[in-house]
Amino acid sequence: MVHGPWMAVKILPKLFHALSLNCQLLFLPLKLILIISHYPNLHHLYMDNSIKDDVEDANCNTPLLDQTTRKNNYYKSSSRSVLLIFAGVVLVLCIVSMVLMVNHNNHTSESDVHHIQPKLETVESQGVVSERDDSEKDDEVRLLSSQPFGFHFRPHKYLMTDPSGPMFYKGWYHLFFQHNVNAAVWGIFVWGHAVSRDLINWLYLPPALEPDKWYDLIGVWTGSATILPNGSIVMLYTGGTKDSVQTIALAYPADLSDPLLINWVKHSGNPLLFPPAGIGPMQFRDPSTAWLTPNGTWRMAIGTKYNTTGISFVFETKDFTKFTLLDELLHQVQGTGIWECIDLYPVSLTDMNGLDTSVNGPQVKHILKVSLEEQQGDFYGIGNYDVIKDIWTPDDPEVDVGFGLRYDYGRFYASKSFYDHNKLRRVLWGFSRECDTEDADVKKGWASLQFLYGWYFAGCSEGDHIRQ
Repeated sequence: MVHGPWMAVKILPKLFHALSLNCQLLFLPLKLILIISHYPNLHHLYMDNSIKDDVEDANCNTPLLDQTTRKNNYYKSSSRSVLLIFAGVVLVLCIVSMVLMVNHNNHTSESDVHHIQPKLETVESQGVVSERDDSEKDDEVRLLSSQPFGFHFRPHKYLMTDPSGPMFYKGWYHLFFQHNVNAAVWGIFVWGHAVSRDLINWLYLPPALEPDKWYDLIGVWTGSATILPNGSIVMLYTGGTKDSVQTIALAYPADLSDPLLINWVKHSGNPLLFPPAGIGPMQFRDPSTAWLTPNGTWRMAIGTKYNTTGISFVFETKDFTKFTLLDELLHQVQGTGIWECIDLYPVSLTDMNGLDTSVNGPQVKHILKVSLEEQQGDFYGIGNYDVIKDIWTPDDPEVDVGFGLRYDYGRFYASKSFYDHNKLRRVLWGFSRECDTEDADVKKGWASLQFLYGWYFAGCSEGDHIRQ
């Protein structure tokens, strides 16, 4: 019967104990054999120093031994053969003894291993779990739990989903993310917070936002950061009331002199927005990074749906505390379902550098990206944004949002980009649930990774796709 690594843990100490007992016996006959084989005349071991010196000084002119000496060597040779046979017998007996002892210990370990069970902490789970054999899943959990992740970001434990509010501030890259701090399954989210100098090595900070207000009582959900020209930071995020109504709220750093931005304050006038008329109460979420218009106002997009048509509203503001819904939709595509995590940003047709979110002009295209809940994928289109009419139009309707291009064709969702003014590039984050079952996530104690999808977007050309 195979018991996996627990059998090895139990047997190895006893095996080493058996070897230590028998190695002492083995050394005696082995040493005797080596001595006999190495020295053709045993009496050389005992000759005095003067004789030894004479033998070492002998040369090619040294006379041969006389007949009497050869006769004495004959009897010494016979004695050597007898000793070799005796040593060989002792060696065989020692080996047999060792094998018997190891087999005995092995039998004892097999009976004992049934009493050894790994202690795994479990919590109440949701959804459908795997039907595989428990022992198979336990081995898988041990393997996955021990895997290091040198590049992809994940929290120390429990479930992480949508990246939110990524930015670069005072020498630090900031990443916020939906985080259930109580279990590795879906639940009430806080905003986890981590910072890095190089996007590889991360420092975990306390949660930035927690569900402690009536308008975000059932969760602090996806949002985006906007850095204003004066250096101020505004964070728009999605909340949920106990009556299951999604809201849009504002938060900002308590201390802008702190490069780690540890403490955050929720605006006293929250919530800023509720779902417009005709929109489901839980179908209004994920405000985008805002962009500055030529007339000095700010705009941001929010995804939703009407029946089965995915749509994007645009709201305008001067101070991020009062918003006006614009008459025109940014874009809509029938049959795509609800649009989540909308991202609208410019890419240059002539320059390899990334562009600030507010840039527009004749040598610029705009990427419109949406996360489709029903397909669990991130789709994008390339087109033009008319800031006067507030409409985005795809270059090719055949590859419109939801039907053409995707960021990734694997398990990649809810992506969020930001302009890295430190290195003049656009950086994209997205999370992956991987292929583990929910049951496996619960047992290993964590779920999901954040993907840093490419270092920047270099631009695009007519009819082309994004280059990384």
